[in-house]
Amino acid sequence: MIYVFYIALFFMALGMIFSLIRFVKGPTAGDRTVALDTLTTIGVAAMVLLAYMFHRFIYVDVALVYAVLGFIGVIVIARYLEGAL
Repeated sequence: MIYVFYIALFFMALGMIFSLIRFVKGPTAGDRTVALDTLTTIGVAAMVLLAYMFHRFIYVDVALVYAVLGFIGVIVIARYLEGAL
């Protein structure tokens, strides 16, 4: 049963690596913004999975705060790219 969590974490890490590559190589600022949002989403999912694995549910609160801050950050970047800021 625990191997399922390790496999899930492996695929999350793989997704984060691919998103990080897109973040660095992205030809446009929009690509980098989407990659940053993907990194945030995968990071939140990884924190929730680790909270369940370690039975430390305070990590879920940290993940929720990180998700809200990541969402606000992406909105601010999108508004900046749009020219509204």
